[in-house]
Amino acid sequence: SNISPRTGRPKAENPKGTQLAVRLDKETLRKLDENAAFYNETRVESLRRGIEEVNKGIKNDDIAVENIE
Repeated sequence: SNISPRTGRPKAENPKGTQLAVRLDKETLRKLDENAAFYNETRVESLRRGIEEVNKGIKNDDIAVENIE
């Protein structure tokens, strides 16, 4: 028989090697759960997406400052 030497899940293109524990108060956790339910995603997906959105604000910050002045 020809058995493949590779078993298990394939390696991810962008492996997530860092695990992070977070402490949240009840209200923040409620908001996270509300966000995840609304967007039909997991808590972790909501957190990752939120980080991307906040990071976009950093990238566009110099444009925002010009508009204020």
